[in-house]
Amino acid sequence: MRHDPDRRRFLGVLAVTAVASASLPFVLRSIRPAVAADVPPPKTGPVTLDCFAPDKKPLGTCVEERVVLTDEQWKAKLSTRSYYITRHEGTEPPYTGENWNRHDNGIYRCIGCDTALYDSATKFDSGTGWPSFWQPISKRNIVQKTDRSLLEERIAVNCARCDAHLGHVFDDGPDPTGLRYCMNAGAMRFAPVA
Repeated sequence: MRHDPDRRRFLGVLAVTAVASASLPFVLRSIRPAVAADVPPPKTGPVTLDCFAPDKKPLGTCVEERVVLTDEQWKAKLSTRSYYITRHEGTEPPYTGENWNRHDNGIYRCIGCDTALYDSATKFDSGTGWPSFWQPISKRNIVQKTDRSLLEERIAVNCARCDAHLGHVFDDGPDPTGLRYCMNAGAMRFAPVA
């Protein structure tokens, strides 16, 4: 399957324009106080993950407590951009995230709880301006859910431990999976491996 980077870049800009114009109601919604019926109670208790050493060596499964913070605690912990992305399902503009074009060896970890999410070995240039991967480091470490916030149905990707919104997965990626996990750079931190 041949990928045209110019077409992808055009589609990425088109998508950003659509997201920007469609996101205004969601930004406004996040400004008003949440009503109890709007927000489901956070999941609590332990979660089973696949853990990885700083050198990317798999450590097997581990059981960790979920990270559940108040909205004020998340605001204090995260940058304004990361807070908007992870806690309010935001999207950063393409080509603006700190590590969107990084290609060195390492692990992309959740900005909210440090869970290992993606191995740099599965990263590829999708031409969209967002970090893209053809698979997560472990399917156990992410949660996929249906997102109907735009005109089309998409699959959102969240962190399994702290429920941070990370991005979306699409079926136009490269081999071997054919998937494109299109993530917000502001939802992750890069941990380099020497």
